[in-house]
Amino acid sequence: MTFDTVLIANRGEIALRIIEACRELGLRSIAVYSQADADMPYLALADESICIGPADPRKSYLNIAAIISTAELAQAGAIHPGYGFLAESPQFVEICEDHDLAFIGPSRGTMERVGNKLAARTAVAEAGVPVLPGEPVPLDANGLHEAAERVGYPLLVKSVFGGGGRGMRRVSAPGELEEKASAAAKEAEAADGDGSLYLEKAVEHSRHLEVQILGDARGDVIHFGERECSIQRRHQKLIEETPAPNLDEHIRHRLYEAALVTARAVDYRNAGTVEFLLAEDQFYFIEMNARIQVEHSVSEVVSGVNLIKEQIRIAAGEPLSLRQPAVKLRGHAIECRINAEDPKRGFAPSCGILGIKQLPGGHGVRLDSAIFQGMNVQPHYDSLLAKLITWGRNRKEARVRMSTALERFSVTGIETTRDLVRAIIERPEFRDGDYTTEFLEQLLSG
Repeated sequence: MTFDTVLIANRGEIALRIIEACRELGLRSIAVYSQADADMPYLALADESICIGPADPRKSYLNIAAIISTAELAQAGAIHPGYGFLAESPQFVEICEDHDLAFIGPSRGTMERVGNKLAARTAVAEAGVPVLPGEPVPLDANGLHEAAERVGYPLLVKSVFGGGGRGMRRVSAPGELEEKASAAAKEAEAADGDGSLYLEKAVEHSRHLEVQILGDARGDVIHFGERECSIQRRHQKLIEETPAPNLDEHIRHRLYEAALVTARAVDYRNAGTVEFLLAEDQFYFIEMNARIQVEHSVSEVVSGVNLIKEQIRIAAGEPLSLRQPAVKLRGHAIECRINAEDPKRGFAPSCGILGIKQLPGGHGVRLDSAIFQGMNVQPHYDSLLAKLITWGRNRKEARVRMSTALERFSVTGIETTRDLVRAIIERPEFRDGDYTTEFLEQLLSG
């Protein structure tokens, strides 16, 4: 290792995962936290924990000056950003590099290439990977309508630099275009500081599939199979699984190859995810996420590989610890996200004092969470409370285990998405593996 201390610029379950990975690698961990997170039990597992500001993330987890100065004070040699917050900020990567801190993720140049979705589309298209029809949003209204006609309706207005569905609107007809483009630009500006948009052809009855990859500084890239991520509301994922059900083997292997080609086209290093839409037997690249993703856990379960540890090793300049033939994907895994939201009130955030009646466990059950009895669930951060993952020798076994595990996940004091995801996995469409990205919206509207 070229460093012996890692500062964790994040919170919650991903911070806990990184602490555990550092312990297994024999590295010191420095956990930073906001005043709102001062009681989080995982802080005691780190070698050192340091408060960096108040609850407002702009003054704590997004405060680059505070994080860098803390890293220097604690003599950290590397920073792991987790996901969210500063995980995909090229500016943060550049500042880390200027302060001789290893950023545990891709390089600044690569992050800029994939963070600009128009540039990423161009790069992968030139490498031979299929992309959907699309083009930048012109500044004038006439140009906007002309571009939309070229792309074709229905279409999506999307943020060039955003993620997580922010700055995205579906447009079914020309009469909706200007209003939705204006709303998307405002949302993108508020979320990412840049209101640039582009248009992309909307694909009806499609599936959202993604491929987990790892790349090292030597140019070697491997994949860990695909994840099915079609159960989502307003482009926010709720349930993920691997392998994708009812996927033609020929298409599956074409997806793998396209993901590897994409990673090489942008000179990708560290953990990343290449995302696709699949309609019938044709898939299209939509974007690449330059970070570890929330749903990486299902890939870990079927591969037996700790992706967080691999991230740290790669950032330290080490080669991949395994080659593609050594990646053995075994069985089936499903992940359900338990969010502090009330589905009955339009998924409004739910806050309060958390009481734990029962948590699941046992063979084939994994719970990634940092919740604790008496935890004050506040509105400052993402609503994710826990990721519940089950593994089975086949999909049916994983699904039945998930049903039991969700039944045992019982908390009080706040509303959660537990009952919703439990209802989804019992639906015949899910049991049969026959669903698209439209499934959840149709279920909720019905």
